[in-house]
Amino acid sequence: MNMNKEIGVGRAHSKIILIGEHAVVYGYPAIALPLHHIEVICQIIPADSPWVLFEDDTLSMAVFASLEHLGIKEARIRCRIQSMVPEKRGMGSSAAVSIAAIRAVFDYYQEELDDETLEILVNRAETIAHMNPSGLDAKTCLSDQAIKFIRNVGFYPLELGIKASLVIADTGIHGNTREAIQKVEAKGQEVLSHFHEIGQLTQQVEEALKMNDLTSLGQALTTCHDHLRAVGVSCVEADHLVAVALENGALGAKMSGGGLGGCVIALVKDSREAATIAHALEKEGAHHTWIENL
Repeated sequence: MNMNKEIGVGRAHSKIILIGEHAVVYGYPAIALPLHHIEVICQIIPADSPWVLFEDDTLSMAVFASLEHLGIKEARIRCRIQSMVPEKRGMGSSAAVSIAAIRAVFDYYQEELDDETLEILVNRAETIAHMNPSGLDAKTCLSDQAIKFIRNVGFYPLELGIKASLVIADTGIHGNTREAIQKVEAKGQEVLSHFHEIGQLTQQVEEALKMNDLTSLGQALTTCHDHLRAVGVSCVEADHLVAVALENGALGAKMSGGGLGGCVIALVKDSREAATIAHALEKEGAHHTWIENL
């Protein structure tokens, strides 16, 4: 084992679902985007007492998985986390924290960490903490590219041929994926047509991303929000922020992620328009906004 560093540092970016949430449960594709400028930083520093595992905590599980992989027992370390990513908003907070923590542990002990090992350890931490994650959060938080995901089929990197900006607005309400899925399941067969349409819209989005067709992309996002609202997974606050974004010139807007809270995304032409819409959203109740250039 190499000598320890004084401080081990690891970082990771967050993610957002562009389109396909909930429909993905029914076999349709979803597309997720890495958010390169919205980050988590983890520092591993020395501690007087041995590190202790808390099994219901993702950060703790990530550190545990790393130490076990390296064969380190009685590790006298502790973690410091700086996160720009709010929890339970559909932005991959848990996965980003896990990735940053694993990278920090390996950095602290000056051990090499290849991409395959990192992904295995992240998915292990996420599985223990979240029971049955799809793996999409981890995959996108590990990726520099957009990711297309089809349940029980796989992950596919997508090249973006698009120049635009995305405004992400936090409703200030914790999303609740499990409750949202239960609401959808309770509606039975009536939701299937909506998810079929979302599946078609996701294909439209994939083409629009390749062709730099902002109009088609924006229309698909807004129409997708209408379907998600119809199946009951949006909320009043998200609906309001979508309307505000559209009224202020967004090319398209929708809720993102599990729903019943979380975030709204709005597509705009450039960062200048993004700043205007972000200001309008904050004025109308968004707790925080971020701008990501695609």
